Amino acid sequence: MKFSTSLSKLALSLLTLVVLSGYSDVAGQASGPLRLHPQNPHYFLYQNKPTVIVGSGEHYGAVVNLDFDYRKYLQATARDGMNTTRLFTGAYIEKLGDFGIKKNTLAPAEGRAILPWKRSNTAGYTLGGNKFDLEQWDDAYFARLKDFMDEANRNGVIVEVCLFSAHYGAGWNYSPFNPKNNVNNTNEVASVLVNTLDNGNILPYQEKYVRKIVQELNGYNNIYFEIQNEPWAESPDKVMTRNEYGPADDWRMQHQVVSQKSNDWHRRVAEWIIDEEKKLPKKHLISQNISNFSYPITEPDPNISIFTFHYAFPEAVYANYHLNRVIGFNETGFAGSKDETYRRQAWRFMMAGGGLFNHLDYSYSVGAEDGLDTSYEAPGGGSPALRAQFKTLRTFFEGIDFVSLRPDQLVVKAAPGSTTYALSDGRSQWVIYVEQLSVKGYPLTLNVPKGTYQAEWTDVVTGQKLKTTTVTNGLLSVPESSSDKVVVIRSSAAKK
Repeated sequence: MKFSTSLSKLALSLLTLVVLSGYSDVAGQASGPLRLHPQNPHYFLYQNKPTVIVGSGEHYGAVVNLDFDYRKYLQATARDGMNTTRLFTGAYIEKLGDFGIKKNTLAPAEGRAILPWKRSNTAGYTLGGNKFDLEQWDDAYFARLKDFMDEANRNGVIVEVCLFSAHYGAGWNYSPFNPKNNVNNTNEVASVLVNTLDNGNILPYQEKYVRKIVQELNGYNNIYFEIQNEPWAESPDKVMTRNEYGPADDWRMQHQVVSQKSNDWHRRVAEWIIDEEKKLPKKHLISQNISNFSYPITEPDPNISIFTFHYAFPEAVYANYHLNRVIGFNETGFAGSKDETYRRQAWRFMMAGGGLFNHLDYSYSVGAEDGLDTSYEAPGGGSPALRAQFKTLRTFFEGIDFVSLRPDQLVVKAAPGSTTYALSDGRSQWVIYVEQLSVKGYPLTLNVPKGTYQAEWTDVVTGQKLKTTTVTNGLLSVPESSSDKVVVIRSSAAKK
């Protein structure tokens, strides 16, 4: 009996030691990985809470750029109320000055890039230093990657782990898979074929890389995998004119549709992720970047849980809502630097039924990881003020029962002088976002059942309540403020 009691005490002590020593690693991880919400798969469930993802982050180089202080960055991200960031994991980096970005975190200074593969003893990497050996992993890289993930987890930040990217022609010159940048005699292929199944002996190296990243990050709940950034930017199967009134050769005037070759390769990469995670404790969501602007998805891969668009329109959500997956807008830009432009893009998209929005924020750079530098030169925007407005969006959503809502394009019968986007449960709660175009505000005419309704207006810039009124005979007065606003309408019998 005495021996048994001693064993029991020893076991209890060991259990306590394990729990205490592992507490910091599992804090925030106990509820399982990010997943689709079981009641409404257009949104997420994370840490047992319905979740929308809203972010405004640096240009994806936080880990591969040794000069970037990601701890300071992630703390600033959390401080400003953002809950996501995108991360490129090393298959693609850029050169200083690319795309007109003067302070590009994805373009490390010479000798300051760290990628998943060890450097060889052979000089000649295009961006400086020795070539890579694709048969050997760089332990220092994976230590940095995991430290980044730990810091993200501590700060409540969900990480989009982006494995590959289009190369935009010139970017292939900097890739470790390019034969001139490694000692493994990979095949020389055209840039447009690298992320296809027709890439020669590069494919096995891509598979090893994907499986390694998946293995290393399996313990984290605060991630999902995106297969490739902007696959539609190289060799699209079809380019359709989006705006007949702009320059014909400007990509912003065109819908670029991802090629079938790319889609086939995406399916293979998704299979690698699924297969590798069969051997591992945790299963993570997989995202596929579909196109710029919008596109009705064809033959969706059942392994994909998140479909994302860049520079997205609300139509991207409407056209694909039937898929019952999260539709995301995960990169903004090329629309000037005004805060109001990107704030409106975010509200339009989320109020169309989107579940994920992430702004590319150029106020973050090496030496300015707190996001306070607005002196940047770049094809987009970003500022502390804009992040405060995104925080208002996230806070607003967290204050309503968004899981019960669906896009509602019928509730607003008339909106003179305004553009509107609406969500509703179809019975007792309607949420309408209003962009007032006219100088004077005009009442909205609503298609709601007969009854008594209370309407609470909020300024989307400041988050301040504007006024509470009632809907009378289907008419809703609009506050005099000319700024964008949102209204929550509830039946008198509905509970908040």
